[in-house]
Amino acid sequence: MHELSLMEAVRRQALEQAERHGGGRITAITLRIGSLAGVEPEALALAFDVVMAGTAAAGAQLRIEPVAAACWCGPCQAEFPALDGLCECPRCGAISRQLLRGRELQLASLDLVDS
Repeated sequence: MHELSLMEAVRRQALEQAERHGGGRITAITLRIGSLAGVEPEALALAFDVVMAGTAAAGAQLRIEPVAAACWCGPCQAEFPALDGLCECPRCGAISRQLLRGRELQLASLDLVDS
């Protein structure tokens, strides 16, 4: 399950950011996950409690912000949704090679309280 290793990377980043901002207990972690990131949010949530146990993030809430994939159409000069990863412009039928978003896995925010 690669979600476990992804969550370990999130843990490292979250704990580093918490220390940079004075430490304390992390009560919530918000992740942005693109629809084409290849991550199963349910598996990530299962790994979350295991990976955060024994750290300043133990017992924290995991919040997931889904990010819908979108492409750019050069001929139309417009953005369009990349439903199911298809990058064919619904207006003109051109195939886009420019994915604007949808593959991200980002630490969006942390909620911290003084310990």
